[in-house]
Amino acid sequence: MAAVATKAVPISRAAAIAMLREALARIAGPDASICKAAADRGIFCRGFRRDDDAALRARYQWIDERRPGISRDDLEDLGDRWQLARQELHQLPTSCDVQAEEHDTCGGWDDFSAGELSRFIFEVTKKRVVVAEA
Repeated sequence: MAAVATKAVPISRAAAIAMLREALARIAGPDASICKAAADRGIFCRGFRRDDDAALRARYQWIDERRPGISRDDLEDLGDRWQLARQELHQLPTSCDVQAEEHDTCGGWDDFSAGELSRFIFEVTKKRVVVAEA
């Protein structure tokens, strides 16, 4: 018997972000940013692992300059702690929410197209959705 394809459900961009926010926060837990969780699991935007060493050092230039010779692992660890501190300071649920406001290390949710959000939701939740264009 052939498998039946599940039809994608249309949702708004706001609903897609809410789904991802909840799923990624659950994956990351209270002690890691979703940047770290995405990097560790190779999901979503791939977090710290989306960049090669030079690009990561440029993204976190202020840390890299203050810690000459810092290892990539230590830079990622400090970046993770910085993201968590920003979440706490702004009382926002994820680093993507912080960066959507600050656009400091990335653009947060603003970096992702509707198609990417649809793909990320399937990757993280296995739910098929079609995110409406903004």
